[in-house]
Amino acid sequence: MCEVFAGQDPERYTSTTRRLRLNGQSTSIRLENAFWATLDEIAARDGVSTPMFISTLHSEVLERRGEPKNFTSLLRCACLKFMEINQSAPAHAMAAE
Repeated sequence: MCEVFAGQDPERYTSTTRRLRLNGQSTSIRLENAFWATLDEIAARDGVSTPMFISTLHSEVLERRGEPKNFTSLLRCACLKFMEINQSAPAHAMAAE
């Protein structure tokens, strides 16, 4: 069982820092490459750049709940939510979005 997890390519869990702007402020976010790949996929699906998607998400969270205590954790959980939705949604439902 652990071979699936232990045997994965180390590049997937290597962290990468990207610089971007959130609400006009320059910042950097450090995430594992697997999460960056998922965020890139979400952004591409929505037809925007990854920094634009992240900035929009940050703005929406600010409106709903105020400043998140740990935005990188929120991004990781957004990736998990995206994967959960993709696993449970029929293929034709995702194509219709």
